[in-house]
Amino acid sequence: MLRMFSWIRSSMRRFTEEKIIPYTFTLNDEPMLFRDMLKTNKMYQDGLKLEGNIPGFRMSIGRSYLVFIGLWHIIILPVSIAFHPLLAKIDCHLLILMAILFTGMFFATYAMFKEYLIDKVALRIIQNAWENHFPHFDYTLHAKEVAKIYSEALEKEVPHKNMQLYILDRLVEAKK
Repeated sequence: MLRMFSWIRSSMRRFTEEKIIPYTFTLNDEPMLFRDMLKTNKMYQDGLKLEGNIPGFRMSIGRSYLVFIGLWHIIILPVSIAFHPLLAKIDCHLLILMAILFTGMFFATYAMFKEYLIDKVALRIIQNAWENHFPHFDYTLHAKEVAKIYSEALEKEVPHKNMQLYILDRLVEAKK
């Protein structure tokens, strides 16, 4: 049973990475600037809203709606077919209220879906930039540490031209 859920989760992750994101987003091939990568990584690590703050991608709202409507129908159609005999007997006033709730749920879950996709793309962009600027440091191990060092550098008002050297020095000191 656990294997089945693991397989479903990995299949959905692969489908999202290989099909949905390339269809919904336009990604820039140019590498991200160092200071943009630091700022974006800090925002990502702090859990801030990333939409509109990350250079290097553009989201097609129309395509994201198409993908979401398709996924929504995959979930809702079997449920509505199963409960159709029960729903056919319900009073029309109750059905109107259910339609209002359904519409609200649709747009609320679209907002969550959109944020999920943006977070996935942001992580991909940050990791690609990380490989370019910090090739000797693993992202998963050092991302929070770099965000913390970047905050300290901003507080100390380290100039942008010295920022990379400052962060690399602090990372090497922390490794010792």
